[in-house]
Amino acid sequence: MATTFKTLTTSDITTTRTLLNEVIPLTGSIVSGTYSENNIKNYSHGLFQSVYDYPYLSSSANHIFDLTFGYSSANSLSSSTNTQNSKKINIYNQMAQILYGYDSSGSILQFDQDGDITGNTKFTECYFMSFARLLAKDEIKKGSFTLTLGTGSYTTPFSGLKTISDYGASTSFKVNSPAGEYGLLYTSSADAGSTSLAVGHIYYQAGIAVLTASIFESANFSGSFSRTASITGSTIQQLSDVLRRRTQNVQFNNTTELNSTIYFCRASHNEFNYSSNPTYLSSSKIVVKNVSTDAPVSYITTVGLYSADNELLAVAKLSEPLRKDPTNELTVRVRLDY
Repeated sequence: MATTFKTLTTSDITTTRTLLNEVIPLTGSIVSGTYSENNIKNYSHGLFQSVYDYPYLSSSANHIFDLTFGYSSANSLSSSTNTQNSKKINIYNQMAQILYGYDSSGSILQFDQDGDITGNTKFTECYFMSFARLLAKDEIKKGSFTLTLGTGSYTTPFSGLKTISDYGASTSFKVNSPAGEYGLLYTSSADAGSTSLAVGHIYYQAGIAVLTASIFESANFSGSFSRTASITGSTIQQLSDVLRRRTQNVQFNNTTELNSTIYFCRASHNEFNYSSNPTYLSSSKIVVKNVSTDAPVSYITTVGLYSADNELLAVAKLSEPLRKDPTNELTVRVRLDY
């Protein structure tokens, strides 16, 4: 326990912020069938399906992401006779209120193609990929997200490929979402900046990708399957299978935000020259002195950070003892990461 304290001033304390990135590649072999779909977990409630990196009953399995589908009640294909109609509407409304919020009248906003909220073109039927916190960490790095889809038939989906990415999002992301920042997804880098060609959104802090289902009736996916029949007659699980089995690759860089507080603990020439260790004295004499005229000397091994009422909050150990006597001054840099 310390017996001598020194108060740190504002000039002795500073903060830093470091962003650590890690590349996360999710190959289609895992997503679309390596384990004969034993790594795909479907639930009795039928609201979404979960994808794991190993058979989900294995103790070593890690949750990768969830897949689901929903449409707005304003969608032209919405009908009470549709399969799981109310569940699809509820899924869309839940995602929209979390990721897009409400308008001034209290109504849930629809996903806007160009991201300005006031635009006329809306994504009213969407696939949702919600990535696990284990992978996305604090956020997905802007401009790093790519989703490669097969454009062939259902039985041979990878006979053709199309890559969807947040091209140019590192400098042109949107900030009008209650869930944080998001970027627009395009099927080509040449489309970036032309918001009328966006096919989805990627929400960086939330770790959720939103993809409009209308993309499957574009020229890129011509003849693959009937979007209308799938949306109206298929369950959410079946619609999730459609996207998952066409997923050849998903890749992004995650981001871990490391915040640090740095304390510069300064020991002037006339400070901390005496040890608080009880063995430092013997019969009221300093044991490290040979003669009374020798200068006192101590060795700094530990730095303790205390609260204003002298409660120990943190302890830092030095890699080796530092000699301290009246002829030198020391500055020990202590960093707290959180």
